[in-house]
Amino acid sequence: MTFWLVLGLALLAMLSPVVWLRPSPRDRRLVGLREAAREAGVSVHFGKPPLHEPEGGVVAYRWRYPQTRPGPRCVAVRATHASEALRPCAEAEGWRWRIEPLRPLTVGQRDALAAALAPLPADALVLESTRDFLWLWWRESQSAAAFDALDARLGTLRDSLAGNEARRGPPSAPC
Repeated sequence: MTFWLVLGLALLAMLSPVVWLRPSPRDRRLVGLREAAREAGVSVHFGKPPLHEPEGGVVAYRWRYPQTRPGPRCVAVRATHASEALRPCAEAEGWRWRIEPLRPLTVGQRDALAAALAPLPADALVLESTRDFLWLWWRESQSAAAFDALDARLGTLRDSLAGNEARRGPPSAPC
């Protein structure tokens, strides 16, 4: 009898780390969300966000601009994480410009920006546009099923902003 008890305890001791290594429901949701993003052509980036010491983990999802039509440089920050000194974003309440686009946005671009910013989840903290990517810095609160709507809105914004890169200095002379 003692032999079976010791054998059972030994088996439990060997199997307990396996149980601890199982992914949590949150981990399984994140894997599904990131796979849905990759299937949609959106890359996931783990880097330093353009915020000063954000609490919790913030991840960037990136929509690539076409190489021949680069995007403008601008950064919009959720007002809860922005300084009062920053100018409010007229396109969407609750957002502030850290870096405004050098070229004024057209009516269509402003509408696309408003349509993209307004329904973003509360954990979306920064929407950034660089020459190559449209970045959404957030804490990944949504599911893979909800990602499709987010992808459609930000894809439309990316398409609208593409080709609006403003370069400093004199325009280049034609060849």
